[in-house]
Amino acid sequence: MTTAPLIPLHCLRQLEPGPPRQAALPTGTPVWLCTRHADVRQALTDPRLGRATLYAEDAPPVTLTPNILDVPDTLINLDGPEHQRLRRTVQRAFTPRAIERWRPWVSSVIEELLDELATQDGPVDVIGAFTRPLPVAVISRLMGLDGLDMSRLGHWSDHALSTSAYTAEEIQTAMMEFAGFCHQLVVDRRKNPGEDLVSSLVQAADETEGVTDEQVIMLVLGLVVAGHETTMTTLGNALVYLLGEDRAAWGRIAESKEAAGAAAEQVLRTIPLGDRETFPGLLRRATEELEIGGVTIPAGAIVAADTGAANNDPAVYAPVPEGGLRDLFAPVGTPSLTFGAGPHHCLGAWLARMELEDGLNRLAARFPDLSLAVPAEEIDWRTGLLTRSPNTLPVTW
Repeated sequence: MTTAPLIPLHCLRQLEPGPPRQAALPTGTPVWLCTRHADVRQALTDPRLGRATLYAEDAPPVTLTPNILDVPDTLINLDGPEHQRLRRTVQRAFTPRAIERWRPWVSSVIEELLDELATQDGPVDVIGAFTRPLPVAVISRLMGLDGLDMSRLGHWSDHALSTSAYTAEEIQTAMMEFAGFCHQLVVDRRKNPGEDLVSSLVQAADETEGVTDEQVIMLVLGLVVAGHETTMTTLGNALVYLLGEDRAAWGRIAESKEAAGAAAEQVLRTIPLGDRETFPGLLRRATEELEIGGVTIPAGAIVAADTGAANNDPAVYAPVPEGGLRDLFAPVGTPSLTFGAGPHHCLGAWLARMELEDGLNRLAARFPDLSLAVPAEEIDWRTGLLTRSPNTLPVTW
């Protein structure tokens, strides 16, 4: 029996926004599902909803096979003062002003990849030639990981973000290898510090009481994964949409970085990072009874904040026409929740925006006739992970 081909993520229908309602995780654990923009934002910012208690002894299971999001005592799973202490060791490196200083060498990486792409005869896999190596090269340079084996990093990252693609034992083995690599990085940078982010993290941790080496190692691991995964996924899914459906937008993106920046914001808002089945929402647990959107959430309950539905809430944003094209150049207005909100807002959001903006602009300018070499139903997708994007995407020009 053959299975139906997966549809591109920009074609997925989002849940209709409404009051918080009961649903269930793949583990069978009941959750309160939030879909309206205001409710999702409250779920991500209310101090009565946290990450740490998801892993308390009395907490119900939230994942079938634990991945990188399920490691206690890490940045993503700490709340309050403990979270802020650890976050301060890295957040200064990710301010918009700091990231803007990186633009020249991000641009140089982009141009090098495009120069290499221009020498090849089509069809060429744009994932392997551009959308994957771009964020890997950027995070590698930022963290002083020059020479990191891309296939090795991909192997570790896919296991770190797995939901059903790998067994618990396979994930644990890969994560132990990855953690060992990051541990050696921390040891090396403590002995021979440089100008890279890992050296800065080690120095800041050594100057901050209560930050353990294990936390620094997991912080490095998390930054390596997050530093390339979101950008790679979003770029790949954006190209599926732009090259397959919106050629007029492709031409306009080539005209200026301002146009590319506007398009990047709309892509981030309207095209989700993954399927709802593998990623039902950003999870939190209530430490006390509270009210969200007029609904009482009992203490100890799990809340799933569906950012995809919230980002398409018609009470906040103009809806995408049924079967029609997105207005990629309209101002977003209310900030989207793609990168979260509140204490756990993504540290690398501005870096991802820069890579998307500059990457789309220069790719469209250098290759105005770029087009898909396969129909959408033949795209080979990465599946069984928290995110979904093309494994390969053949293009011609």
